[in-house]
Amino acid sequence: AGRRSCTFPATLWLLVNSPLVRSVRWDARGEGLVIDQVLFERELLGGAPRVFKTKNFGSIVRQLNLYGFHKLRPGLAGGTVGPGLGPAAAGDSPDGPRHHFWNPFFRHNRPDLLVRIKRLTKANKEKLNAGLKVPSR
Repeated sequence: AGRRSCTFPATLWLLVNSPLVRSVRWDARGEGLVIDQVLFERELLGGAPRVFKTKNFGSIVRQLNLYGFHKLRPGLAGGTVGPGLGPAAAGDSPDGPRHHFWNPFFRHNRPDLLVRIKRLTKANKEKLNAGLKVPSR
C-alpha cells in the first residue's frame, strides 16, 4: 500500500506539507492551498515518480471540485506560506498561473479534518442532503 491507497485529499495533504514539493503551498492563513500550475505540471504530472494517474492539470482541478474545494479569486486570503511564492496568493505570476483553492476541512496542522472531506458524487450528495453518513474514499 503506497500513495495509491491514499484518498485524493490525503495525497494533497502529503504534498502540501512536503518540503520537497515546491508547486503546492499553504496560503498565509493555512486555510487554503496555492498551486503554481506550471511548476505543478512539471513537478508532479510530468515525470517519475507519478503521484497522480493523470498528466492533465484540468483533471486535478476536477478532482479538487469533486472533493468540495472552491477556487478563490486573487487577493482574498493575503499572501502565501513557503519558498518561491510572493505576496499574492493566486493569479498570474512570471512563471505562469497560480490557483488558490479552499475547503473548510483542509487546514494546516489539522489532518484530523481530512476524514470529513467527501467525494461529491451524485449519490453522495443525495446521502448528505438526507443527513446520512458518507464514507471517505
